[in-house]
Amino acid sequence: MRTRLDCAVLSTACTHDWVSHWFDGRQATGRLHLRALGLGVDTSQPQSCRLLANAGMALRRFDACLLTVSERNLAWARTTMLAARGRLQTPVIALANQLKAPALSDLYELGLADFVRGPVCLEELRTRIERHLDAPRYRAAAASPAAGVGETPSDYIPPGTDPTEAALCASILDRSGIELDAFAAATASRSATSKESFKAAKSQVIERFERAYITAALGRYSGNIAMAARAAQKHRRAFWALMRKHQIDAAPYRTEQPPCEPVDR
Repeated sequence: MRTRLDCAVLSTACTHDWVSHWFDGRQATGRLHLRALGLGVDTSQPQSCRLLANAGMALRRFDACLLTVSERNLAWARTTMLAARGRLQTPVIALANQLKAPALSDLYELGLADFVRGPVCLEELRTRIERHLDAPRYRAAAASPAAGVGETPSDYIPPGTDPTEAALCASILDRSGIELDAFAAATASRSATSKESFKAAKSQVIERFERAYITAALGRYSGNIAMAARAAQKHRRAFWALMRKHQIDAAPYRTEQPPCEPVDR
Protein backbone atom coordinates (compact mmCIF):
# COMPACT_ATOMS: atom_id res chain seq x y z
CA MET A 1 0.00 0.00 0.00
CA ARG A 2 1.36 3.39 -0.98
CA THR A 3 1.82 5.94 1.76
CA ARG A 4 1.17 8.91 -0.52
CA LEU A 5 -0.75 9.46 -3.75
CA ASP A 6 -0.38 12.72 -5.66
CA CYS A 7 -3.43 13.64 -7.72
CA ALA A 8 -4.04 16.53 -10.10
CA VAL A 9 -7.59 17.90 -10.09
CA LEU A 10 -9.41 19.37 -13.09
CA SER A 11 -12.84 20.85 -12.40
CA THR A 12 -15.14 23.24 -14.21
CA ALA A 13 -17.09 26.16 -12.81
CA CYS A 14 -20.29 24.09 -12.61
CA THR A 15 -18.66 21.15 -10.78
CA HIS A 16 -15.93 22.75 -8.67
CA ASP A 17 -18.07 22.83 -5.51
CA TRP A 18 -17.60 19.03 -5.20
CA VAL A 19 -13.87 19.37 -4.54
CA SER A 20 -13.47 22.94 -3.28
CA HIS A 21 -13.76 21.84 0.37
CA TRP A 22 -10.71 19.60 -0.08
CA PHE A 23 -8.49 22.58 -0.82
CA ASP A 24 -8.02 23.98 2.66
CA GLY A 25 -4.49 25.28 2.19
CA ARG A 26 -2.81 21.96 2.80
CA GLN A 27 -4.22 20.54 -0.42
CA ALA A 28 -4.08 17.09 1.13
CA THR A 29 -6.65 14.63 2.39
CA GLY A 30 -5.02 11.77 4.32
CA ARG A 31 -2.81 9.87 1.89
CA LEU A 32 -4.37 11.69 -1.06
CA HIS A 33 -2.45 14.87 -1.88
CA LEU A 34 -4.32 17.11 -4.30
CA ARG A 35 -2.84 19.68 -6.63
CA ALA A 36 -4.81 21.97 -8.90
CA LEU A 37 -4.47 21.36 -12.63
CA GLY A 38 -7.45 23.64 -13.25
CA LEU A 39 -10.11 24.68 -10.77
CA GLY A 40 -13.38 26.27 -11.82
CA VAL A 41 -12.43 26.15 -15.51
CA ASP A 42 -14.65 28.27 -17.77
CA THR A 43 -15.89 25.80 -20.39
CA SER A 44 -17.07 28.62 -22.65
CA GLN A 45 -13.45 29.41 -23.45
CA PRO A 46 -12.44 27.60 -26.69
CA GLN A 47 -9.02 26.58 -25.37
CA SER A 48 -10.36 25.09 -22.12
CA CYS A 49 -10.80 21.69 -23.76
CA ARG A 50 -7.05 21.61 -24.51
CA LEU A 51 -6.00 21.96 -20.89
CA LEU A 52 -5.73 18.23 -20.24
CA ALA A 53 -3.97 17.50 -23.54
CA ASN A 54 -1.44 20.29 -23.02
CA ALA A 55 -0.66 19.04 -19.50
CA GLY A 56 0.50 15.59 -20.63
CA MET A 57 4.12 16.13 -19.63
CA ALA A 58 3.30 17.89 -16.35
CA LEU A 59 0.92 15.10 -15.33
CA ARG A 60 3.69 12.51 -15.37
CA ARG A 61 4.64 13.46 -11.81
CA PHE A 62 1.13 12.62 -10.61
CA ASP A 63 -0.35 9.23 -9.83
CA ALA A 64 -3.76 10.17 -11.28
CA CYS A 65 -5.76 13.04 -12.68
CA LEU A 66 -9.23 13.57 -11.20
CA LEU A 67 -11.82 15.02 -13.57
CA THR A 68 -15.18 16.21 -12.24
CA VAL A 69 -18.00 15.33 -14.64
CA SER A 70 -21.76 15.84 -14.54
CA GLU A 71 -24.52 16.23 -17.13
CA ARG A 72 -23.80 19.96 -17.15
CA ASN A 73 -20.24 19.62 -18.43
CA LEU A 74 -20.47 16.21 -20.12
CA ALA A 75 -20.03 17.55 -23.67
CA TRP A 76 -16.96 19.50 -22.55
CA ALA A 77 -15.55 16.42 -20.79
CA ARG A 78 -15.95 14.34 -23.95
CA THR A 79 -14.15 16.94 -26.05
CA THR A 80 -11.42 17.25 -23.42
CA MET A 81 -10.84 13.49 -23.28
CA LEU A 82 -10.85 13.30 -27.09
CA ALA A 83 -8.24 16.06 -27.35
CA ALA A 84 -6.06 14.29 -24.77
CA ARG A 85 -6.34 10.80 -26.26
CA GLY A 86 -2.89 9.42 -27.00
CA ARG A 87 -1.17 12.22 -25.06
CA LEU A 88 -1.46 10.96 -21.49
CA GLN A 89 0.39 8.35 -19.48
CA THR A 90 -1.42 9.29 -16.28
CA PRO A 91 -4.77 7.57 -15.59
CA VAL A 92 -7.78 9.91 -15.65
CA ILE A 93 -10.46 9.10 -13.08
CA ALA A 94 -13.84 10.80 -13.24
CA LEU A 95 -15.59 12.09 -10.14
CA ALA A 96 -19.05 11.46 -11.59
CA ASN A 97 -22.29 13.03 -10.48
CA GLN A 98 -25.56 11.55 -11.78
CA LEU A 99 -24.08 10.26 -15.02
CA LYS A 100 -25.90 7.50 -16.89
CA ALA A 101 -24.24 4.36 -18.20
CA PRO A 102 -24.05 5.47 -21.88
CA ALA A 103 -22.23 8.67 -20.88
CA LEU A 104 -19.69 6.71 -18.83
CA SER A 105 -19.27 4.23 -21.68
CA ASP A 106 -18.45 7.08 -24.07
CA LEU A 107 -15.84 8.43 -21.65
CA TYR A 108 -14.29 4.97 -21.34
CA GLU A 109 -13.97 4.76 -25.12
CA LEU A 110 -12.18 8.11 -25.05
CA GLY A 111 -9.59 6.83 -22.56
CA LEU A 112 -11.12 7.26 -19.10
CA ALA A 113 -9.44 4.84 -16.70
CA ASP A 114 -12.15 4.65 -14.03
CA PHE A 115 -14.84 6.63 -12.22
CA VAL A 116 -16.15 7.17 -8.71
CA ARG A 117 -19.70 8.36 -8.15
CA GLY A 118 -20.43 11.28 -5.87
CA PRO A 119 -20.54 11.78 -2.99
CA VAL A 120 -16.95 10.62 -3.24
CA CYS A 121 -15.57 8.16 -0.71
CA LEU A 122 -11.87 9.05 -0.47
CA GLU A 123 -10.89 5.57 0.69
CA GLU A 124 -12.60 4.04 -2.36
CA LEU A 125 -10.91 6.61 -4.59
CA ARG A 126 -7.50 5.79 -3.12
CA THR A 127 -8.09 2.05 -3.67
CA ARG A 128 -9.10 2.57 -7.29
CA ILE A 129 -6.05 4.72 -8.01
CA GLU A 130 -3.72 2.12 -6.49
CA ARG A 131 -5.36 -0.62 -8.56
CA HIS A 132 -4.67 1.25 -11.79
CA LEU A 133 -1.11 2.07 -10.80
CA ASP A 134 -0.47 -1.63 -10.27
CA ALA A 135 -1.83 -2.50 -13.73
CA PRO A 136 0.89 -3.58 -16.23
CA ARG A 137 0.02 -0.93 -18.83
CA TYR A 138 0.67 1.96 -16.41
CA ARG A 139 3.83 0.43 -14.97
CA ALA A 140 5.17 0.03 -18.52
CA ALA A 141 4.16 3.57 -19.44
CA ALA A 142 5.85 5.04 -16.37
CA ALA A 143 9.03 3.08 -17.08
CA SER A 144 9.23 4.23 -20.71
CA PRO A 145 11.09 7.57 -20.89
CA ALA A 146 10.98 7.50 -24.68
CA ALA A 147 7.27 8.16 -24.80
CA GLY A 148 6.68 11.89 -25.04
CA VAL A 149 3.71 14.19 -25.29
CA GLY A 150 1.56 13.21 -28.24
CA GLU A 151 2.93 9.66 -28.27
CA THR A 152 1.32 6.54 -26.86
CA PRO A 153 3.41 3.64 -25.47
CA SER A 154 2.88 0.54 -27.56
CA ASP A 155 1.47 -1.43 -24.63
CA TYR A 156 -0.85 1.28 -23.34
CA ILE A 157 -4.46 0.43 -24.09
CA PRO A 158 -7.33 2.52 -22.68
CA PRO A 159 -9.57 0.37 -20.48
CA GLY A 160 -12.46 -1.26 -22.33
CA THR A 161 -10.96 -0.64 -25.78
CA ASP A 162 -10.12 -3.46 -28.17
CA PRO A 163 -6.57 -2.77 -29.51
CA THR A 164 -7.50 -3.81 -33.05
CA GLU A 165 -10.59 -1.62 -33.03
CA ALA A 166 -8.64 1.34 -31.62
CA ALA A 167 -5.97 1.00 -34.32
CA LEU A 168 -8.56 0.78 -37.07
CA CYS A 169 -10.50 3.80 -35.81
CA ALA A 170 -7.33 5.86 -35.64
CA SER A 171 -6.52 5.14 -39.29
CA ILE A 172 -10.02 4.65 -40.67
CA LEU A 173 -9.54 7.13 -43.53
CA ASP A 174 -6.67 5.05 -44.88
CA ARG A 175 -8.46 1.70 -44.73
CA SER A 176 -9.81 -0.16 -47.74
CA GLY A 177 -13.36 -1.35 -48.17
CA ILE A 178 -12.27 -4.96 -47.68
CA GLU A 179 -10.69 -4.16 -44.31
CA LEU A 180 -13.77 -2.27 -43.16
CA ASP A 181 -16.03 -5.11 -44.30
CA ALA A 182 -13.94 -7.62 -42.34
CA PHE A 183 -14.05 -5.48 -39.22
CA ALA A 184 -17.81 -4.99 -39.48
CA ALA A 185 -18.32 -8.73 -39.95
CA ALA A 186 -16.14 -9.55 -36.93
CA THR A 187 -17.94 -6.99 -34.78
CA ALA A 188 -21.35 -8.27 -35.86
CA SER A 189 -20.32 -11.86 -35.16
CA ARG A 190 -19.13 -10.89 -31.68
CA SER A 191 -22.38 -9.06 -30.98
CA ALA A 192 -24.47 -11.99 -32.21
CA THR A 193 -23.10 -14.18 -29.41
CA SER A 194 -24.19 -11.66 -26.79
CA LYS A 195 -27.67 -10.82 -25.55
CA GLU A 196 -27.90 -7.73 -27.74
CA SER A 197 -30.62 -7.54 -30.33
CA PHE A 198 -29.81 -7.17 -34.02
CA LYS A 199 -30.98 -3.56 -33.93
CA ALA A 200 -28.81 -2.68 -30.91
CA ALA A 201 -25.71 -4.39 -32.34
CA LYS A 202 -26.16 -2.70 -35.73
CA SER A 203 -26.64 0.67 -34.05
CA GLN A 204 -23.39 0.28 -32.09
CA VAL A 205 -21.36 -0.62 -35.18
CA ILE A 206 -22.74 2.35 -37.13
CA GLU A 207 -22.25 4.74 -34.21
CA ARG A 208 -18.62 3.74 -33.73
CA PHE A 209 -17.91 4.04 -37.44
CA GLU A 210 -19.51 7.48 -37.67
CA ARG A 211 -17.65 8.79 -34.62
CA ALA A 212 -14.31 7.39 -35.81
CA TYR A 213 -14.76 8.73 -39.36
CA ILE A 214 -15.84 12.22 -38.28
CA THR A 215 -13.02 12.64 -35.76
CA ALA A 216 -10.44 11.30 -38.23
CA ALA A 217 -11.65 13.68 -40.95
CA LEU A 218 -11.53 16.67 -38.61
CA GLY A 219 -8.05 15.66 -37.52
CA ARG A 220 -6.80 15.39 -41.11
CA TYR A 221 -8.15 18.82 -42.05
CA SER A 222 -7.24 20.62 -38.81
CA GLY A 223 -10.81 21.11 -37.67
CA ASN A 224 -11.98 22.73 -40.92
CA ILE A 225 -15.55 21.42 -41.13
CA ALA A 226 -16.14 22.49 -44.72
CA MET A 227 -13.02 20.75 -45.99
CA ALA A 228 -13.66 17.61 -43.92
CA ALA A 229 -17.22 17.42 -45.24
CA ARG A 230 -16.03 17.90 -48.82
CA ALA A 231 -13.47 15.11 -48.43
CA ALA A 232 -16.19 12.86 -47.01
CA GLN A 233 -18.42 13.79 -49.97
CA LYS A 234 -21.16 14.90 -47.60
CA HIS A 235 -23.07 18.14 -47.48
CA ARG A 236 -21.69 20.47 -44.83
CA ARG A 237 -25.01 20.48 -42.98
CA ALA A 238 -25.14 16.68 -42.94
CA PHE A 239 -21.56 16.54 -41.66
CA TRP A 240 -22.37 19.11 -38.98
CA ALA A 241 -25.46 17.08 -37.99
CA LEU A 242 -23.27 14.04 -37.39
CA MET A 243 -20.92 16.14 -35.27
CA ARG A 244 -23.85 17.28 -33.14
CA LYS A 245 -25.22 13.74 -32.93
CA HIS A 246 -21.96 12.47 -31.45
CA GLN A 247 -21.21 15.73 -29.59
CA ILE A 248 -17.92 16.21 -31.44
CA ASP A 249 -16.29 19.65 -31.28
CA ALA A 250 -13.97 20.79 -34.07
CA ALA A 251 -12.03 23.17 -31.80
CA PRO A 252 -9.49 20.60 -30.48
CA TYR A 253 -8.40 19.82 -34.04
CA ARG A 254 -7.78 23.39 -35.13
CA THR A 255 -4.17 24.50 -35.57
CA GLU A 256 -2.44 27.57 -36.90
CA GLN A 257 -1.16 25.55 -39.86
CA PRO A 258 -3.78 25.59 -42.65
CA PRO A 259 -4.84 22.10 -43.79
CA CYS A 260 -4.30 20.84 -47.31
CA GLU A 261 -7.23 21.22 -49.68
CA PRO A 262 -8.97 17.85 -50.26
CA VAL A 263 -8.77 16.46 -53.75
CA ASP A 264 -12.04 15.81 -55.56
CA ARG A 265 -12.61 12.24 -56.55
